[in-house]
Amino acid sequence: MTSTETRLAAETRTEFGKGAARRVRRAARIPAVIYGHGMDPVHVTLPGHDTMMALKHRNSVLEVVLGRTTHTTLAKHVQRDAVRGVIEHVDLIVVRRDERVRVDIPVTTTGAGTADAVVTVEQPTVTVEAPATQLPDGVEVDVTGFAPGAEVLARDLPLPAGVALVTDPGTVVVHATLSRGTVADEDEVAAADSA
Repeated sequence: MTSTETRLAAETRTEFGKGAARRVRRAARIPAVIYGHGMDPVHVTLPGHDTMMALKHRNSVLEVVLGRTTHTTLAKHVQRDAVRGVIEHVDLIVVRRDERVRVDIPVTTTGAGTADAVVTVEQPTVTVEAPATQLPDGVEVDVTGFAPGAEVLARDLPLPAGVALVTDPGTVVVHATLSRGTVADEDEVAAADSA
């Protein structure tokens, strides 16, 4: 699945500090800064609900409209309230549509290993490079039938066309080990045999 695109209407932000940020958030908006490609940072506010919904999709392309100017951006850093989880501030980096950018994407699994296997995601994210408008949300690994000892290396991940792996190709991403119950059963059998 590739990144989604959202248009957001921004307003220029002229007040700064905690009090100003609280007033912005009370007005259902989110403070943000846009920077990159040698431009001076632009301080804006974004619509709260639309921004929150857009950022539910990892590596979303945000078309930020400010007056007559539209900035194509990616969220570089999202600051959230530690308790409530609401977005407090967003750093947006300007990208060109034809530009290749590096991002981290999550690794998830589908299916189940064999009854005696415990499948673990050893590397929860991998770094990839892709066109700014074609960034994958993540990568899914089918672990159906994985037996103890099975593993998936970064080089084996099913990445979409045009997406290049940056993480070391030899990195173990998913690994299956023998479940503890099975180890205990084998130990009991071995002890009985030696008695």
